[in-house]
Amino acid sequence: MELKNAVAVVTGANRGLGRHVAAQLVERGAKVYGAARRPEAVDVPGVIPLRLDVTDEASIREAARVASDATLLINNAGISTGVTLIAGDVAEVRREMETNFFGPLAATRAFAPVIEGNGGGAVLNVLSALSWYHPAGLGSYAASKAAAWALSDATREELAPRGITVSALHVGYMDTDMAAGVPADQKVAAADVAAQALYGIEAGLPEILADETSRYVKQTLSVAPQPNAG
Repeated sequence: MELKNAVAVVTGANRGLGRHVAAQLVERGAKVYGAARRPEAVDVPGVIPLRLDVTDEASIREAARVASDATLLINNAGISTGVTLIAGDVAEVRREMETNFFGPLAATRAFAPVIEGNGGGAVLNVLSALSWYHPAGLGSYAASKAAAWALSDATREELAPRGITVSALHVGYMDTDMAAGVPADQKVAAADVAAQALYGIEAGLPEILADETSRYVKQTLSVAPQPNAG
């Protein structure tokens, strides 16, 4: 997909990876709607603020009405609660799934007919190496990202006949607020990940592995699970 003159909607564009993606799209000549629950927080030069709460389907439908010229959807908004699946607060588990799975699903359902009507385009889902690796301590987050990986694969097949490609971006730790407690030498720069994501969209890659962590974890998918300790 050619990004120059594309019309992109970037969720969670007010900070972190979304902010870098929005800024780099503008640099490439795209028209960019920066979507956030509080649009006033989107202050990237050249980006059009757009109200969109991924947990509120009415706001998603309204955003799709406003951004009726969209050809590219970047499902970037997400949360990490840090709760486990058994001992953690189930309300937090549900909140994580609502944001990280149902949010991208609702946005894709709303924008697919818009993108198709504008001649086709692309969707990018921002996932994680934890789509494939599921440690107990991050069980809720990993489950939501695993579900979003399945979402990416299934919608890729469903939307292909409508002229819409679907890419999934996988990355370990990025230098963003979500990974503030992670040592700096274990994180990759969000700007670098954004650049790889945009390259992957242009190339039509189904999966974009943005760092060594995601590449390593993907390679271990065929390894048998270890026996239960005890």
